Amino acid sequence: MSALPIQGLAMKKILLVDDDPELRQLLATYLGRHGFDTLLLADTRQLDAYIERYQPHLVVLDLMLPGEDGLAACRRLRARGETLPIIMLTARDEPVDRVIGLEMGADDYVGKPFDPRELVARIEAVLRRGTQPPGSPDTKGGVFNFGDCCFDRSTRQLSRAGELVALTSGEFALLNTLVANANRPMKRERLLELTRGDESESFDRAIDVQIHRLRRLLEADPAHPRYLQTVWGVGYVFVPDGEPAPGPEK
Repeated sequence: MSALPIQGLAMKKILLVDDDPELRQLLATYLGRHGFDTLLLADTRQLDAYIERYQPHLVVLDLMLPGEDGLAACRRLRARGETLPIIMLTARDEPVDRVIGLEMGADDYVGKPFDPRELVARIEAVLRRGTQPPGSPDTKGGVFNFGDCCFDRSTRQLSRAGELVALTSGEFALLNTLVANANRPMKRERLLELTRGDESESFDRAIDVQIHRLRRLLEADPAHPRYLQTVWGVGYVFVPDGEPAPGPEK
């Protein structure tokens, strides 16, 4: 019996890039039964053209590819301002590989071998982050200015020195949560809960990696952050202009 399309996600376009033809066909069939229209590529040579032509809602990108590997492709897409959600696939399911994938801008990570049901669950979760709270625009958030940055929470846009800065849905959710709780130290576990909802598979380092990425985007000196500060023994805090850094929670 075929699974019914997920409500609200029917016919979302997924671009799957993997050099294993059997896996590509297996996942295309499985994803199709779950309401996804799947586009297939064996490598990244046509990746940019497919994104421009078909405008997929999400890319599933294998790490180990001939020619340009998945990490390099992910880094290149993010460097040019592409915010399309990306889930990395790899046979090397080690924590360090997941961290590297997230540092390159991936939204999530699935290690091979995996149950196709896990991939569907991750796709649905990432798409929810991109279309619903906490990753959706904060219509009541307004505009927040700090340093040379302007963070428009209602349109999900960040600019620095007048130039737009691309944020993934996860990065927006994290920055929006920290700005909304300015001067309030936030534990990593709480940040995971607020920015990733009910996803139990998230791991603690995910927040650290996204903080590192945001600091590179926002801070004049990422090694000595002014706005996204670490509160030792707790987690992180957003400190607005002119405000003293708070101490740890009591």
